[in-house]
Amino acid sequence: MSLSKGFRMKLDPVPLALQSRDEGQELQRAELYGLLARLWLAPPDAALFEQFQVAVTEAPQPGSFLEAPWQDLVAAMRASNVAAAAAEFEALFVGIGKPDVLQYGSQHLAGALNEKPLVALRSDLADLQLTRDPAAIETEDHISFLFEVMRYLIAGDDLAVCNLERQRQIFRAHIQPWVGTALADAVTAHPRARLYAALAVFTRAFVEVEAQGFDMIE
Repeated sequence: MSLSKGFRMKLDPVPLALQSRDEGQELQRAELYGLLARLWLAPPDAALFEQFQVAVTEAPQPGSFLEAPWQDLVAAMRASNVAAAAAEFEALFVGIGKPDVLQYGSQHLAGALNEKPLVALRSDLADLQLTRDPAAIETEDHISFLFEVMRYLIAGDDLAVCNLERQRQIFRAHIQPWVGTALADAVTAHPRARLYAALAVFTRAFVEVEAQGFDMIE
């Protein structure tokens, strides 16, 4: 999964250029979007599992709304392993024929893949001069692509597009309507979901926090 302008999904934290006056908070947001993009794209590998073995459980913000779901996600990662996570990912998102859970906005918003929500998203991405890597398998309305777009809009150095208003527009139109509701509900209801149920719960909480943040500027 990648974007134009050389902005590619990273499996590990990378230096980010920030323009917010509260750079620490913005860095945290960008890193969380990057982590979520990575976890929703593919099952975690050994290196990512190792990072969670030493992850602090009071993060991202001690005592905050995210603390309990973050602790549950860390615990689920520590209770799983590479083989189990891969099997779970396969059961939920791959499978034989149509996957049990689809990770695309069009499916959850319009009931089918490659529908009007994807067309609208591509128009908005074109305004940002962002395009999907032709080599990528997933379409732009995949949850990982959308989270990577948000990470870019928070951490990128092109201030013409990497700003709070652009973040708000993409989030409101293409993430909030389905990620924390339809997708999270579908994952948590799946009988094979363990690690990804914890991920869905944390993602739902993170989307709620982001929504509240954008409420404050509207």
